[in-house]
Formats: sequence, C-alpha cells, structure tokens
Amino acid sequence: MRDRQVSRGARRAREFEAFVAGAAGRLLHTATLLTAEAPDANPRARRLLTLTLAHTYARWDRLLGEDPYDCARQYLATRFARTTWHRYGVFGRARRPDPRNPLAALTPQERLILVLRLYEGVAEEQTAALLGLPTERVRTICDRATADLLHPARPPAPRAVSAKAVSS
Repeated sequence: MRDRQVSRGARRAREFEAFVAGAAGRLLHTATLLTAEAPDANPRARRLLTLTLAHTYARWDRLLGEDPYDCARQYLATRFARTTWHRYGVFGRARRPDPRNPLAALTPQERLILVLRLYEGVAEEQTAALLGLPTERVRTICDRATADLLHPARPPAPRAVSAKAVSS
C-alpha cells in the first residue's frame, strides 16, 4: 500500500514537472501581457504565475481528463480579474504598467479580453462565460481594444505661440 502511494506521488510529480516545463513560459508571457509589465521586470506576473501553478498542482489529481493548460489559463485569468477588481474597483487602471508596453494604455479588462481572445485564442463565448459578460460585450471590448492598439490616440498638438509672447 505504502509503495503504491509513493509510486503514485512520484508519477504525479513527474507529470506536473513535464506540464510546467512545457507551459510555464507561455503562462508567464500571458501573465506579463495581462499586467502590462516589462518582460524583464515583471514581479506581479511572476506572482500570478506562481499562484496559478500552485493552484494547478493542488487540483492535479482531480483534473480527470481536463486539459491542465486550460485549467491553469482559466485560473490565471480569473485571479487577474479578481485582484484587479478588488484593488482598483471594477476593472480600474492598474498600477505601474510599463509605459513602453503598448498594452499599458488599455484597462485591465481590455487587456484580459484581448489577451484571451488574440494571444490565447479563446473563443468569444468561452471568454464571456469565464468573465460573466455577454458575448456581445466581449466582442465590443475586444474590437475597441484592438482599434486602440492599432490606432493610438495622438497626444494633443502643442499650443501656438502668439506673436505678442515672442516679441516680449
């Protein structure tokens, strides 16, 4: 009996290590996109990844044929949404995004939907169900966020200097 438990535990550890070796890089990149941090300075994304992997490991034996990457991605997305909701109010702007990151100009909700839809390839219906939003709302937010990324707002033009100010 004891040998069987040890064997099962070793197999579980090997399976999870293989999963982490294959999925951790992509999950970290997803988390970095969500937090809009610089890839080389991403403590919030790394914390999100750590929590996601810990949750996935805790559920490992209960996945029962489910895709572990899909479960991890769902937890990553809902954890990001929940922490953003609690910290900043209904998907408010996040603190300290990297200004060089084009996603920094988007709200956390826009980033979440855009990353799930375009980077992760999650269907509109699945994204809507995951976030508890109507499908049309997910489509609208994704379209608006995509347009904002492709055509960012220009900064206001400098004010014209009057002739009086120049001669003084």
